[in-house]
Amino acid sequence: MSDSLLSSHNFADLGVPTSLVALLAERGITVPSPIQAATLPDSLAGRDVLGRGRTGSGKTYAFLLPLVARLQASDKRPQPKRPRALILAPTRELVGQIQEALAPLAKSAGLSTMTVFGGVGQNPQVAGLRRGADIVLACPGRLEDLIGQGHCDLGGIEITILDEADHMADLGFLPGVRRIMDRTPREGQRMLFSATLDNGVNVLVKRFLTNPATHEADSAQSPVAKMDHHVLHVAREQRVPVLVDLTSAPGRTVVFTRTKHGAKALTRQLNKNGVPAVELHGNLSQGARTRNMDAFHAGTASTLVATDIAARGIHVDDVALVVHADPPAEHKAYLHRSGRTARAGAAGTVITLMTEDQVRDVRDLTRAAGIKPTITKVDGPRHPVLTQLAPGERVLVEGGLVVDTPEPQQRQPKQSRPGGAGGGANGGGRNRRRRGGSGGGTGGGQAGGQAGGRQSSGGGQGRKPAAKRTQSAGAAKSGGGSRHSASSFSTGRR
Repeated sequence: MSDSLLSSHNFADLGVPTSLVALLAERGITVPSPIQAATLPDSLAGRDVLGRGRTGSGKTYAFLLPLVARLQASDKRPQPKRPRALILAPTRELVGQIQEALAPLAKSAGLSTMTVFGGVGQNPQVAGLRRGADIVLACPGRLEDLIGQGHCDLGGIEITILDEADHMADLGFLPGVRRIMDRTPREGQRMLFSATLDNGVNVLVKRFLTNPATHEADSAQSPVAKMDHHVLHVAREQRVPVLVDLTSAPGRTVVFTRTKHGAKALTRQLNKNGVPAVELHGNLSQGARTRNMDAFHAGTASTLVATDIAARGIHVDDVALVVHADPPAEHKAYLHRSGRTARAGAAGTVITLMTEDQVRDVRDLTRAAGIKPTITKVDGPRHPVLTQLAPGERVLVEGGLVVDTPEPQQRQPKQSRPGGAGGGANGGGRNRRRRGGSGGGTGGGQAGGQAGGRQSSGGGQGRKPAAKRTQSAGAAKSGGGSRHSASSFSTGRR
């Protein structure tokens, strides 16, 4: 069935309950995407479903709508430690993204939800499971830990969903996924959504899905029609100056590096050059990740510098530009990275920076990805192609991301000592200039009340005086420069 025919349906025609159709309409979603139109009739009928589609194709609502509709129709109540439905995803960012889309749907149906992932304390998760939850959204590792400790029993699962199954395979999670799936009732409904069926995903399909309805809409190998691909051939020492120019244009930009240390170093360099930027990678605490993503969502940080951890599951509206500061190692990563832009029918631009020693690798990469990019040799940030790819006035903010962080009060001493040098009776103490510490210390890139993002011609956020200036959460302490030079921001461990 053609994509145009599939997209001609509305959600009500596909069997979605009226209450959920109304909620979607409130969010401006009235026409199903091809993957939604293809899978919803089968998933709403209770069949096992295998859905294949590229990043940004609308897979999330393709499984959330039948999940909520079927749980509401069965009219059961969750028991302590025994959830009714399970959604497995590879990263905590993706779990959070799915939860954000699920929350209003579940609330309208009177269903309870909770998330389970590592990097945070388990006690609130244990308490939530003890109270009982209709839907658990989880990463495999922490969920297995809680099952092993006796805090969760999957014997009451009615619906199981695996999202981004191929990414779970890439991360080595499939053995844990199989053990978790073995604990769910065989008669329950199972849905698996994946961009590809390699790396062991097909084994999951054969083992756990019963006579699945298989649908493919928007091949994982095909780039988005409204996505323009460009390769900029640059000298190694020109990479950072070119990136500063591209990221100082109006609009949101996501920049990818290969390594965690590379992302940290490049974020520092962009902020130093006046581009409000935050980082996202595996070395950050959950608190630092949340603060940095809040800043990017709010627009106080106009650029997100990330490793491939952000290539899946992170959806931010209106990302106009994706830049591969380091070409990825393989074509699937290229397509998933690029999928941060041109989502839901919007247009977007993807740029890959290529140095002389990367020419062969980039050529092989784009060929495997099925794209024919426009290649331009760029001698520096004044090259005219940069304003064509990222139009608009360049705006730089002194110091990069500037945030207000409250000074913690000092505790008042129990007894005053004559001649003491500590804080006064009010427990105040001096205001100090502070930069964020490593990992997710106190000086994070909190979004609330900040200013200093880029300003576009349509009007942007002004910059207000800040009590303190900090780098994004997770950036290095001030007083020392980066140990990565401008030409080596992607060296270091993954």
